[in-house]
Amino acid sequence: MFKKYNIKYYNFILIFLVVALMVTGVLVINKVDDSFTTKQVVGIIISIVIMIVLSFVDYHFIIKFYVPLYIVCIVLLAAVLVAGSSANNAKRWFNIAGITFQPSELAKVLLIIFMSVYLSNLMDEERVSTFKGIVGFGILYVIPAALIFKEPDLSTLICLSLVLVSMYYIAGLSYKFIGTVLLILIPLFSLFIWYIQQPDQKLLYEHQVTRIMSFIYPSEYGDATQQAENSVMAIGSGKLTGKGLSDDDDTSSTTDTNMVSEQQTDFIFSAVGESFGFFGSVIIIGIILLIVLQCIRVGRRARDDVGMLLATGTACLFGYQSFINIGVATMLLPNTGIPLPFISYGLSSLMSSAMGIGIVLNISLQRRRY
Repeated sequence: MFKKYNIKYYNFILIFLVVALMVTGVLVINKVDDSFTTKQVVGIIISIVIMIVLSFVDYHFIIKFYVPLYIVCIVLLAAVLVAGSSANNAKRWFNIAGITFQPSELAKVLLIIFMSVYLSNLMDEERVSTFKGIVGFGILYVIPAALIFKEPDLSTLICLSLVLVSMYYIAGLSYKFIGTVLLILIPLFSLFIWYIQQPDQKLLYEHQVTRIMSFIYPSEYGDATQQAENSVMAIGSGKLTGKGLSDDDDTSSTTDTNMVSEQQTDFIFSAVGESFGFFGSVIIIGIILLIVLQCIRVGRRARDDVGMLLATGTACLFGYQSFINIGVATMLLPNTGIPLPFISYGLSSLMSSAMGIGIVLNISLQRRRY
């Protein structure tokens, strides 16, 4: 389980970047609503402990349990549909002794671990682009995807799908198959947009359809785009250098007027832009990019295919999730709720992300020597 490592190979840069985002998150959350600050600080302390402990746990020991971890993932996703708490037309959370736990956040990390082992086995057997390998991947993906869709948690489903598909591509999926899939998906997407506009459609909930259509036809769905428009206004109000973390003399702050609801979670980037301005926002995005690049670098130097897929899968998770969150906050994407890694309020997301980084740190400790 634990091995002797040379500490000089420890990736302190990655640790520093992650902690920097965590601290930034606390400062911004405290400005938005200080009632969430204490829980976030406690979550950060626990997450740092998880991250450091996992960084010294041999990832080869963790992947031995890839099947049980997949089963745990499925059981949790199914259980939340039966015994979970409902909020905002969704059933995604367990409330235990005042603590909220979201299984779909943990599922991201567990599925990356499972699919890394599954895909590495396909690579060893040269079956990545075979019909059996692709169908097997599809079945193993569809089960958790259907459960997440049922919650519903469309944003997490989209992000997770992008991550797992990217991992399959990295494993060596043939370009011929990719081209065939794209030729099928492009017309299907047009059919999807047409279908969800039908009065009797059964695929999506009404609020999900409204979010998609308001992005395509914003002038016809003015009320549905107000949240995103207020977010853009908040970011723009920060100008170049931002208003800072104290708005005692600024009554126009969105954190004071509640112009952006749930600003501490899904729309945290609007508070980042308002507080730190354009320069600060670019720095935050730059730190996220550096974390993604560090994970990719670890993957490129991993000792085996499992380590490579684990690290690059984690990189994809943080990259796609950050892109979706910031894209929604800046109206580049349809309105959908997903946390900004290490910054948004939410202990499930924070701790799950810390688990991913902890595993990447261990892979880095065992990297190939040149």
